[in-house]
Amino acid sequence: MVVKERLQKVLARAGVASRRKAEVLITEGRVTVNGKLADLGMSVTTADTIRVDGKRVERKVETVTYMFNKPSGVITTLQDELGRDNVMNYLPKIPGLHPVGRLDMDSEGLLLLTTDGNLTLQLTHPRYEKEKEYRVWTREGMLSAAALAVLEQGIELEDGMAKASVAKLADGGCILVINEGRNRQVRRMLAAVGYLVTRLVRTRIAKLELADLPLGKYRELSSHDFKLLGYTLHES
Repeated sequence: MVVKERLQKVLARAGVASRRKAEVLITEGRVTVNGKLADLGMSVTTADTIRVDGKRVERKVETVTYMFNKPSGVITTLQDELGRDNVMNYLPKIPGLHPVGRLDMDSEGLLLLTTDGNLTLQLTHPRYEKEKEYRVWTREGMLSAAALAVLEQGIELEDGMAKASVAKLADGGCILVINEGRNRQVRRMLAAVGYLVTRLVRTRIAKLELADLPLGKYRELSSHDFKLLGYTLHES
């Protein structure tokens, strides 16, 4: 699920040698990956440690972004004094990697983590109006037509007006699409129309869908994924 690159390509981009010379270094046994001798033609990820003649290669990676299917019970803060399960325990240890926005501890689904601050801004600031879709189950079951209408018209919460751009029925609850990401917003919106959320899964951000990514797993975003987010990589 993680995007890999040929080792010689990574070495060349890092300025160690040309690709052809990098292949020679590998065949001469002068390159290791995670402490083991590298093989010609092997691929590596951003999480791998590469050394040439024992010296660590400083890799030139501008940014890295992952999609993660967050399980319930996992928090998205970078640090937690209570020792709870943290989303960072599931991802590679990369300096500057941080969650894009929030997904509360009891919620599941699509969470992005990146080292790209500009991407974070574009996906979280209200002015960019990036859609976020949620599949919701409630204690009371499917929502009434009246409740769905109210959600789309807008509800006054303690921190201001909140509304869904789309609110439609789904088995056991509903599907909501919103353009914001305030703290526990979906749960508070549902509570305001008389429904208690029992399960909440974020399934989409912009046009990027969670799809079949297994729970608790991650993958690196491809160039096509960034297009689905409406984001151009050279902006970073």
